[in-house]
Amino acid sequence: GLLLDAATGELKSWIYPQGTELPMNAAPENEAVQAVAVSEEGEDEPREVRLKMPLTEEQVRSLRVGDIVVLDGEMHTGRDALHSYLINHDSPIDLNGGVIYHCGPVMMKDREGVWHVKAAGPTTSIREEPYQGDVMKKFGIRAVIGKGGMGAKTLKALQEHGGVYLNAIGGAAQYYARCFKKVNGVHFLDEFGIPEAMWHMQTEGFAAIVTMDSHGNSLHAQVDADSRTKLEQFKEPVFK
Repeated sequence: GLLLDAATGELKSWIYPQGTELPMNAAPENEAVQAVAVSEEGEDEPREVRLKMPLTEEQVRSLRVGDIVVLDGEMHTGRDALHSYLINHDSPIDLNGGVIYHCGPVMMKDREGVWHVKAAGPTTSIREEPYQGDVMKKFGIRAVIGKGGMGAKTLKALQEHGGVYLNAIGGAAQYYARCFKKVNGVHFLDEFGIPEAMWHMQTEGFAAIVTMDSHGNSLHAQVDADSRTKLEQFKEPVFK
């Protein structure tokens, strides 16, 4: 933390929870111990895995919460309109082993009529909770990407079908746009509009974190449970 002069905004001093001599990049003691413990476990240590789409069930089931996945190949965008459509209709393309990105990209067409991705940040995934598990099973989709995580229905489908949820970085729309090297095509542009259309994009170096895996683990559910436990400590003083 830091202490500012209220009148001038000038920085007066730094405030450290572990003392004034703690370097900015040093981990608190309890975090350092935890990091060592995780490393000693071996199999629980997060990995960085590079995969080419489409994905196989074997590849997906080898992933665990905490792994960083870097994707290459063709990726497809899909938001509310597409998921609602796919429940009752066939997909216009083969999605077996595919990856769906919850994203409404900002697109621009050049003078030659070629589409380019200008921004492509993740959108909130929980809106697709009523559809996601069923859509994955129906078409053989192996991974979905978004932000904020998904619920129990999707987590169950990931276990049964062999899938993962990858959490992308909110606010990194420009970074992700650079990962899309080419627009291979688009479906439902006239019907749904640019943000809701199904874009097919050639991808290189798209990085995201596994936060829900095929083994029943959900980082989002864990954070929710931990938060509720913490809030219980403050319940009496707050609502007295």
